[in-house]
Amino acid sequence: MSTDKENSSLSAKVIYDLTSFTHLDYPDHLSCIVWFSGCNMRCDYCYNKDIVFAKDGKYSYKDILDFLKTRVNLLEAVVISGGEASSYELAPFCSKIKELGFKIKLDTNGTNFMHIKELVELNLLDYVALDYKAPETKFTQITHSNKFDEFSKTLDYLIENGIEFEARTTLHADLLDANDINTIMADLQERGYKTPLYIQEFLDTGVNIAGLSAPKGKFDRTLLHDTLEIIFR
Repeated sequence: MSTDKENSSLSAKVIYDLTSFTHLDYPDHLSCIVWFSGCNMRCDYCYNKDIVFAKDGKYSYKDILDFLKTRVNLLEAVVISGGEASSYELAPFCSKIKELGFKIKLDTNGTNFMHIKELVELNLLDYVALDYKAPETKFTQITHSNKFDEFSKTLDYLIENGIEFEARTTLHADLLDANDINTIMADLQERGYKTPLYIQEFLDTGVNIAGLSAPKGKFDRTLLHDTLEIIFR
């Protein structure tokens, strides 16, 4: 029998929005995206400004689960994103998603280590996209947080655990240069990361946290080392 606490948790509207269909966000899987409200970073280039500053959302866990029940055998996976979804206690929600037969991909900045570790240990995640925001020397400047150590702990854990995941970096050429990307690659290699680094080029939507426009400088790809394979998105 459900407790009042469980029912309250299921009905809380913590999900900012739902993208009902995508074939781009989880490679080779037809998915939906669940966007959680709020974030513990304020990245200069972030264009999900409304989500980051949101205190609540349109949907509850129950709303999403009810939607997913109508998509069994139509969708393959659920992408959990934000904002920063790992700020929430996700295990009960993810367990119910798994019971419906969906795979789960988590998009995360990696700064809530214990929540991510719990999800991995419970075999609730099939794929993780981990944002490597910047080298340690620029991390606070770009994210306006002092959470590099927490991110670092999560990165090491994912590598050691062997779960399928990708490291990805958003590139605005006025914030990060080739030396910064080379530093990120060298760090990843030293930790034992062997798969490609995905670089997402800044998307100028006209709205972002720092009010950035298109980069004034040009990023010189010829200066990149061959430490890791790089895939530009």
